[in-house]
Amino acid sequence: MPKVVLASQSTSRRRLLEGAGITPIVMVSRVDEETEFFNAMKPADMVIALAVTKAHTVREQVDFPAIIIGCDSTFDVDGISFGKPGTPEIAKGRAQAISGRSGLLHTGHCIIDTVQGREIADRVTTKVTFSEMSDLEIDDYIASGEPLQVAGGFTLDGFGSPFIPVIEGDYTNVVGLSMPFLRSAMSQLGYSWPQVKEMR
Repeated sequence: MPKVVLASQSTSRRRLLEGAGITPIVMVSRVDEETEFFNAMKPADMVIALAVTKAHTVREQVDFPAIIIGCDSTFDVDGISFGKPGTPEIAKGRAQAISGRSGLLHTGHCIIDTVQGREIADRVTTKVTFSEMSDLEIDDYIASGEPLQVAGGFTLDGFGSPFIPVIEGDYTNVVGLSMPFLRSAMSQLGYSWPQVKEMR
């Protein structure tokens, strides 16, 4: 039986898997996401390309039977990719830009089965709508440090939750890994969900 490998340092993705009864081995790809090659792509295409690159980078390090899960997320606002802000200034500008508006949270997924030599890659998109936020609320949120290192500069499962009244689509996708997509992909690879939970 292969083991599940999460090619991501995201604690949110790991918690999603663990919450569903899956105990992954975490192996960080360390792929440089901020290259001209990736940045030139449309947000919806970029997340798939990065997910595939991350999964294959970790595949080269794995020497045991494994199901490797690579993911990448971005927030698409009018066709512009809002990745990880990195600095309080960028985070504030993005928060002001999305206040009272909607955008598309894209997560690219790449699942590699090293036993069968097969892979499945696709994107899941969820529409996220924000309440109008005051400057005080934005400054307070940024001061928490949370939005600096997450796609779009917000979280649905943390301090950002009070500002998101509506999502249309998969909640887990916004958190960083679509669990319904993972179940579907594993089924296509021939594994039942109870089998997946035994992969450790």
